[in-house]
Amino acid sequence: MRFRPLLPLTLLFIIASCSQQRHPDKQIFHYNESAGIATLDPAFAKDQSIIWPCRQLYNGLVQLGVPTDAGADTVLCPIPSIARRWEISPDGLTYTFTLRTDVSFHPPVSRTVTAADFLYSFRRLTDPTVASPGAWIMANVSSMEAPDDTTFVIHLNTPFAPFLSQLAMVYCSVVPHEAVEKYGKEYRSHPCGTGPFQFQYWKEGVKLVLRRNPDYFERDEQGHPLPYLDAVAISFIVDRQTVFLEFIKGNLDFMNSLDASYKDELLTRDGKLNPKYAERLDLHTSPYLNTEYLGFLIEDATAPLADRRVRQAINYGIDRRKMMRYLRNNIGTPGEYGFIPPGLPGALTESLYPYRPDRSRQLLAEAGYPNGTGMPRLKLCTTAGYLDLCKYIQQQLGTLGLDVQVDVSPPAALREQIAQGRAQWFRGSWVADYPDAENYLSLFYTPNRTPAGPNYTRFSSPTIDRLYLRARTTTDADSCRAIYSRIDSLIMQQAPVVVLYYDQILHFTHKNVRGLRSDAMNTLDLRRVTVR
Repeated sequence: MRFRPLLPLTLLFIIASCSQQRHPDKQIFHYNESAGIATLDPAFAKDQSIIWPCRQLYNGLVQLGVPTDAGADTVLCPIPSIARRWEISPDGLTYTFTLRTDVSFHPPVSRTVTAADFLYSFRRLTDPTVASPGAWIMANVSSMEAPDDTTFVIHLNTPFAPFLSQLAMVYCSVVPHEAVEKYGKEYRSHPCGTGPFQFQYWKEGVKLVLRRNPDYFERDEQGHPLPYLDAVAISFIVDRQTVFLEFIKGNLDFMNSLDASYKDELLTRDGKLNPKYAERLDLHTSPYLNTEYLGFLIEDATAPLADRRVRQAINYGIDRRKMMRYLRNNIGTPGEYGFIPPGLPGALTESLYPYRPDRSRQLLAEAGYPNGTGMPRLKLCTTAGYLDLCKYIQQQLGTLGLDVQVDVSPPAALREQIAQGRAQWFRGSWVADYPDAENYLSLFYTPNRTPAGPNYTRFSSPTIDRLYLRARTTTDADSCRAIYSRIDSLIMQQAPVVVLYYDQILHFTHKNVRGLRSDAMNTLDLRRVTVR
């Protein structure tokens, strides 16, 4: 094993300092992570706070992107990363990957990545002693093999069209056995990957520093080595108002999304950048594969929510467009369609639940609750961050004669209530694990009704289950898209959810930041970013 010299002490001192003083001779990208970072081990990259730094540190077989010859409306799809190319057998069961030969692990491992490293990394995902939350990705894998250094083969039990997209998840990053075995559980703070940046310094709760990987294998379209930045510095300021002030002062280069407390300061009512910041800031927006919804517990539901007509009445009784304008500054798209968000193949394009209070009243009367008479109080469970939105829903449904109580719980407590089936009506959201409609429809598949599964409403339909299984094993894209649309339409007829809106990504940067790319997965891609 050979070792390489670490970063010069002068640069290390600059970027590890808690000061946000600017250094014009170095390109350092600063951002804040209010949620903190629990680990830098990709096997535990279950939320955005971990995914973002791990994206800088690691690579997998494939990554998500848009092919260079694709049209403007092409959705994210798997493109090469460490795998130069791959072949899928006609029966959809065998994936054969051919690896690059110019990819090395970061120091101190500093050796070429081989197929055996992927074999080790993927087996580690399913190791019960590791207990990775990403183990489910390998559930359909029957076997794997590395016949030589540049060939990696995966055999599936059943065909599964989105499997390549799953392999693009951070969970499936390659890691070196030397570092994992040396550090054990402490590998979380001693990461060693192949990514555009490598680990330099971490004082938990204060600062994380990643420095440029001088041996990174990817190059830009002109043949220049990536990344352009010298380093990435991540702070952990918890108070969101302080984060906002640090960003406005220029001590942070980037801010993701908006807190309600300063939403109206940065945005107009129509979701545009406030003109007073036009000379200092840029706003980058794109659709986000995130569906925000209200879920009804269908399993063991009692009156009135056991009645589909009541659930449909609630769907028709919320003016989502007004909600988006006054509570969200038109950030996102009103959720009048299906559960699959726009932009994914299979998403519905016809408005299913426009605001129709007259239809709501008709359905309530048919269900035996004319003008809400005889309707018991409905408890809507949420968190403080969505209180204003749920208060709006309370007011809207109150005009129909429905008595809605908004119950606020801490996020962890609400997640536990939902998982255990103790919340009859709750606010939820689903951010795509991978860009395929199957990921959204899995929330309504009967076997996923376990506490650990994503079917939080405990919805069940034999017809939908059959269609869902057919779609999972269909390799023809057009046929799969048609099945997805049919499933989504059938689900919305049963109304186990109220889709509120399809979210939108907001990235704020200063004018000196260039090259930041946004995509529907809200990936933080810093490979082509410059800070001048």
